[in-house]
Amino acid sequence: MSYDVVVPTGGRETLAALLVALGGGDGPLPGRIVVVDDRPAPAGPLALGDPPESLRELIEVHAGEGRGPAAARNTGWRRSRSRWVAFLDDDVLPEPGWRQALARDIDALADRAAGSQGRIRVPLPAERKPTDWERNTAGLERARWATADMAYRRDVLSALGGFDERFPRAYREDADLALRALDAGWEIAEGKRITVHPVRPAPRLVSVALQAGNADDVLMRALHGPGWRARADAPRGRLRRHLATTVAGAAGAAVLATRGPSKPSAALLGAWLAGTGELAWNRIAPGPRTPSEVTTMLMTSALIPPAASAHWIRGQMDRRRLLRHPPSKRPLPEAVLLDRDGTLIHDVPYNGDPSRVEPLPGAVEAVDGLRAAGVQLAVISNQSGVGRGLIGERDVAAVNSRVEELLGPLGPWLVCPHAPGDGCRCRKPLPGLVLAAAERLGVSPESCVVIGDIGADIEAARAAGARGVLVPTKATRREEVAAAPVVADSLREAVETILGPGGGA
Repeated sequence: MSYDVVVPTGGRETLAALLVALGGGDGPLPGRIVVVDDRPAPAGPLALGDPPESLRELIEVHAGEGRGPAAARNTGWRRSRSRWVAFLDDDVLPEPGWRQALARDIDALADRAAGSQGRIRVPLPAERKPTDWERNTAGLERARWATADMAYRRDVLSALGGFDERFPRAYREDADLALRALDAGWEIAEGKRITVHPVRPAPRLVSVALQAGNADDVLMRALHGPGWRARADAPRGRLRRHLATTVAGAAGAAVLATRGPSKPSAALLGAWLAGTGELAWNRIAPGPRTPSEVTTMLMTSALIPPAASAHWIRGQMDRRRLLRHPPSKRPLPEAVLLDRDGTLIHDVPYNGDPSRVEPLPGAVEAVDGLRAAGVQLAVISNQSGVGRGLIGERDVAAVNSRVEELLGPLGPWLVCPHAPGDGCRCRKPLPGLVLAAAERLGVSPESCVVIGDIGADIEAARAAGARGVLVPTKATRREEVAAAPVVADSLREAVETILGPGGGA
């Protein structure tokens, strides 16, 4: 069982405690721990605390875009290389033995299982009744498919396009992904591992801010139909009552402001007061009823109905726009294999001089886009000058090193040094280099894309079962262009073709 851990974070101090807890107990270590720094305006390096020594070499910090947990999780899993991706929130504490329990949960899954849900435990105070916020957090114990602890197969994430980034909050994006997985014929199982979710401090108006989720519920209905709540086991909530209370209060205030009849105004304001009072009492009664809690409940109960109504209206207004621009569902390739001469750098025949290396226009941006999307890279290059005795292998290595100085790390380099008549199996258009690169990266050839500038690159891809994209140069023959399945005008356009507009997001 191979797995990676993805943790999106807004910079909470609890991240350090999570990493310490993750290192405790027995069980297989993850291949990597991808921490996505999703702070909109980082003031400095992300604080990781003092992670256990066993995890330090596994932790990678990648910059997010500050667009919410759905986008951050996509950034994370696309950098994963393992078969399974375990998502954890940055404010949870996996119990000792969590890694071993995760391995058991995954090993017990059926073939059609796309994911495994961990069990969330929210500790509540034993000496008093829980506050409204504590009860709200405790609802995670009953939530289905909560990504506070959720593991998915990476190939399922790739096939589904990952999390829908039209959900900007930590709300409903996990249910949306699970419903799409179920619609595709997969199953989601409940595991036995346990993750503790402490109740974190929250501002006094947190319950008002949470009403923004009403806009996400509008999108859920549009995407999954009116029965989505039953399928997701999501309570209906109080939206209808909030709308009625808000309308009554607004209408009563309008009649009063225009000095209209006093009886209608009093009746409407009375209905508003009754609705607000009923909401407040339902939140106060099960709680500790301290003066501070009662004051907070009274104040926020007056604000919640109009806030919920406003967000619902905003969701209705945004619905058509969001549906017109769905996220890309194109599965990302596991790896992109790049030709060197004529694709990444200007083609200088039999070049052994690093000073003559010059990247093609847009090459830097193109490979940066592939890295940002979490796609593995490799370079596959015919260098027959070695076999012809024109340059040495050290010359080739020096040129390759210069290419990486200019373009950044490009993954493993696989070079065929043979002359055309040597009868090797690695020289393109034969599939040897493609197959070797896929093996080195731990992926199947079918999940790779080869980008090159001549027909031999495309033929090698086809022979190995990979996909090919041709970026013609002046040296590319017309018949090679005609035979290529996909043709792009530049390396940058080829990458956009593979990942989709905006880098695959």
